[in-house]
Amino acid sequence: MKKVLDYLLSCLYLLYFGLVLCIFHVLQVIAFNVFGKEAHKKVVDWMNAAIAYGWYLTGSRIHYQGQPNLPTDRPIIFVANHQSMFDISPIIWFLRRHTPIFVSKIELAKGTPGVSYNLRKSGAALIDRKDAKQALSEIARLGKLIQQTNRSAVIFPEGTRSRSAIGEMKPFMPGGVITLLKRAPNALVVPIAIRGTGRFNPKGLFPLTSFTQMSWTVLPGIEPAGKAPDEVVRLSQEAIGKELGLAVAS
Repeated sequence: MKKVLDYLLSCLYLLYFGLVLCIFHVLQVIAFNVFGKEAHKKVVDWMNAAIAYGWYLTGSRIHYQGQPNLPTDRPIIFVANHQSMFDISPIIWFLRRHTPIFVSKIELAKGTPGVSYNLRKSGAALIDRKDAKQALSEIARLGKLIQQTNRSAVIFPEGTRSRSAIGEMKPFMPGGVITLLKRAPNALVVPIAIRGTGRFNPKGLFPLTSFTQMSWTVLPGIEPAGKAPDEVVRLSQEAIGKELGLAVAS
């Protein structure tokens, strides 16, 4: 019975999800070209709120726990574990005052209404994982951008979705965070522990697992000053692993 319910509620949500992407794609284009970047950002914020709160259609629930007094007068590098494509929307919505800009694989910049347009217009670091030089150049550009604007970057240092749904995280690769810190030396590094999204869509978009509990926990910031960049990455992963009770895969 539960499996049948998963299929039925997945169909309902995916219809809703497709409509949200298409409608907000049009709104983004209008906002960006007529009203400018700030209007475009507000449309993107609400698109991601609609995506995330739409999960209630599957009986699932989301919980966000933030950190009080995160600075807005300096850049932030948010470092998170990575379970699913659905990790992203609550970060954009709940941390919207920090204007999170993502490190993303370049393939996502085309083909997905709403999402691809935002990646191209937001300043995201669109990296080719087969071209290390290009990837580091893009991440460096993003680091420079957040240093100049006091915005935030979001990076998933596992590099790809992990097996965290079954109790493991991939080791964090330090290169991206190190590059961001070189270009944004004033940045605060803030870990985010994401729980449950891997269970929500373990096999892709269909079927989703109904009645899943998902959470995003923003952990205390790590001051990079006086620490080696590798140590900052290690401390970030340790903080996330401790919060989630996860081991690091060898």
